[in-house]
Amino acid sequence: MLKNLPKLGPLLLLATLCAAHEGAVQKEGNNWTNVVSGSLSGVRNLHIKVQVGAVRVEGGSSQGIAYVIRNKSYESSEDRARRQFDSYKVSAYTRGDTAWIVGEWGGGRPHKFSSDVTVTVPREMDLVKIETEGGSIVTTGISGRLEAESGGGTIHLDDIGGAISAETGGGAIDVGNVGADLTVRTGGGTIHIGSAKGKVIAESGGGNLVLISGSQGASLQTGGGSIHVDKCTGQVKAETGGGSIDLGEIGGSATMETGGGSLKINSAAGPVKAETGGGSIELYGIPAAHVETGAGAITAKFISSTGERTDSVLETGVGDITVYLVPNINITVRASIEAANGHHIQSDFPEIKVSSEGGQWGPKLVSAEGKLNGGGPVLKVRTTMGNIYIRRAQ
Repeated sequence: MLKNLPKLGPLLLLATLCAAHEGAVQKEGNNWTNVVSGSLSGVRNLHIKVQVGAVRVEGGSSQGIAYVIRNKSYESSEDRARRQFDSYKVSAYTRGDTAWIVGEWGGGRPHKFSSDVTVTVPREMDLVKIETEGGSIVTTGISGRLEAESGGGTIHLDDIGGAISAETGGGAIDVGNVGADLTVRTGGGTIHIGSAKGKVIAESGGGNLVLISGSQGASLQTGGGSIHVDKCTGQVKAETGGGSIDLGEIGGSATMETGGGSLKINSAAGPVKAETGGGSIELYGIPAAHVETGAGAITAKFISSTGERTDSVLETGVGDITVYLVPNINITVRASIEAANGHHIQSDFPEIKVSSEGGQWGPKLVSAEGKLNGGGPVLKVRTTMGNIYIRRAQ
């Protein structure tokens, strides 16, 4: 990630030395410390690129950029510590409209060493870009865009006005309030998002995903963790390799897919597609749905919709299906149980007629069909082994 660090000419290096102040080497407990500090001004972009350590950027009312880089050596002797500090080259300079803060090893890469970078910037920064090979990243209080990348550390972001792109090799990602599009990825950590006014894209190799509030839709994917959404306007797509998916109030269509966990949605303004290899499915307050589970119960409540309505399918290999229909819905119901020995269809609507086929010695097929309020889009309900209940919703 940090192979092509900028090469400094003599003039840039001179400017760096004039702008930065390097403190003395001091003993702190069992550690040796060395602090580098300085300031930069006259720019609206900041690029931090370090090979070691955590990075914190805080926006505020300051007119320029101020930085403090605190290096620590865990060597036993002061001479060894000094050699480490000399080997880790810290540079700070401006190039065009961008301020650079760069930390790179001059030779080797000692293990008994750490570094923390703290930077304060004007809130009105256009762009902050951060790259570290392994440390954590914290950024708060800027109105512009943010790009952040860590080799494996945690990432915490809050109060960011512009679009965000953040990635870590494996740490957790925690996002507070953001004012534009958000794209976050981690190799395996959890992702927690508070409020995003733009579109959300969140991906984890296996951690849990949580979105409290989204304003323009979301695409959420994890290799095996659970997914939870409280509220989101627009289309939502949620996929996990095996965890559960729990969606709250969705202001558009929704797609849910898991290899084996349960699926649930509280309400959706658009059609819902839900598929699981073997868990239960619960859908409430939906206009239409295509639902399939290999072995699990299905519960679905359908409501009337002023928008375009489409046909629906509820299907399970083994399990009961319970359908709730509001009294004023225009719908055509077709239900069937393929191996109905010992299973039955019950309906609260006299318009839906139940019939059966087959005899004592063979599989018995039970089916039901009827139109409510003159009929409408078709609702197909199928289970191989299980009961079907068609209830009148309150």
